[in-house]
Amino acid sequence: MKASFDWLDSVIYALLAIFILFTFLFRLVGVSGQSMEPTLHNGDWLAIRAVNTRINRGDIVVVTQPNRLNEPIIKRVIAVAGDTVDIDFFTGEVTVNGVVTDEPYIAEKTVRSFDTSFPLTVPQNCVFVMGDNRNHSLDSRSSVIGFIDTRYILGVAEFRLIPVGDWKIDSNGK
Repeated sequence: MKASFDWLDSVIYALLAIFILFTFLFRLVGVSGQSMEPTLHNGDWLAIRAVNTRINRGDIVVVTQPNRLNEPIIKRVIAVAGDTVDIDFFTGEVTVNGVVTDEPYIAEKTVRSFDTSFPLTVPQNCVFVMGDNRNHSLDSRSSVIGFIDTRYILGVAEFRLIPVGDWKIDSNGK
């Protein structure tokens, strides 16, 4: 009888720890669509860390900024406040502050433009984001999304929960 109570105590403590982790430290977010392929896929589930720290270039973020889509979006931070972004749509190169970005996580070069003219400088308290599936992503290159006010960043992706066993998300080398 005592062994069953010990087992039950262990389960209760484990559930309590999971509840605390996902209430105060992490949130769960589902990936919808193909804009972050090949890094993230439709149906993946991510654990995101609430943003209380600095947002860095390369972070994958969940954004709740109001836009015409009226849904959260998941994108990669390309540039932060004060950075100058330029995109050469002929060569597909993205530069930040005059340096070509190293983007091993994209499947194809950035050749799709929208209605934003480049180069541009990211305003204070904002970031510039793009999907990893560059030619199939609605992101900061479009006025529909534009610059992302950091107040609307729900969190930074830390790891993938589903599919099980594929934890790595390649955000800043993770």
